[in-house]
Amino acid sequence: MSDTITLREPTSGATAKVLPTRGFNCYSFQPIVQGESFEVLWTAPDFVSGGSKPSHSGIPILFPFPGRLRGTSFQFRGQRFSLEAGDGIGNAIHGFVINRPWRVIDQTETRVVGEFQASVDAPEVLSHWPSDFRIAVVYELIGQTLTSDIKIDNPGEGPLPFGFGTHPYFRVPVGAKSDADKCVVTVPASQYWELVDMLPTGRTLEATGSRGLAAGLPFAQTKLDDVFTDLRFVAGRASATIDDPTLRRRLELSFDDQFRECVVYNPPHREAICLEPYTCVPDTYALAEQGTDTGLRVLEPGEVFSSRIDIRVSG
Repeated sequence: MSDTITLREPTSGATAKVLPTRGFNCYSFQPIVQGESFEVLWTAPDFVSGGSKPSHSGIPILFPFPGRLRGTSFQFRGQRFSLEAGDGIGNAIHGFVINRPWRVIDQTETRVVGEFQASVDAPEVLSHWPSDFRIAVVYELIGQTLTSDIKIDNPGEGPLPFGFGTHPYFRVPVGAKSDADKCVVTVPASQYWELVDMLPTGRTLEATGSRGLAAGLPFAQTKLDDVFTDLRFVAGRASATIDDPTLRRRLELSFDDQFRECVVYNPPHREAICLEPYTCVPDTYALAEQGTDTGLRVLEPGEVFSSRIDIRVSG
């Protein structure tokens, strides 16, 4: 028996499912478009029962660092902190909250609020990070849109360095009875970070050709596990999209300008594509030591960071 929380929007009929015990992962979002209810998010069949990695399904939450950090330690303001390897090749990956239970602090028919604080929910991680931290995420259904409002604050006594990201798995095509290969993926990014052994070198390159997502690429041509940057924002927001020409539908992931990178990843099963907004580049601490502008955020005690991500389907 799972501890799933199901949200329902009574007017639109949209539903969403959140599993607080596995990283407060929203693993199902079903809007109703053109009279059809369909699943937007890809989730492994055994995710709810605990049989697959939390990073491989739904919308994993990545904090206090998204992506990889080189090896199993990092340095911040002269002090070194140890981490555990988690990516299979010797690097720490995706932070501390992705696989741990969160507390539900508020819930209605259309809205749920989850919170995770290191000193309360996982005091064993305090020795591995410069400060205590608290993150709250609000999932809410508004019409056919799934919104997530994020608040991060520093309840500790010292500076809190962090990066934040999400890792949603979007099903392709956008609904049943369609052709995935004809769907077009667009991300408004003009550059990407050069990677060596899955870690950025500090060098950015023009996102053209097989990485030319700004102009849109057919899903059949996407073979990506890349960190895109130099995003284009309009009125403070950027939108990554999946257009399904067969069904004449568009899935839109909209995020605010607190984010500056977007990872795009094709999982091996190719039933989905991941469009992942990050506030900073992976391996941010090692790159910062080289003088690279990484997007690392630092909150002083009592300071707050907030952001918002929306997912909607139109047709």
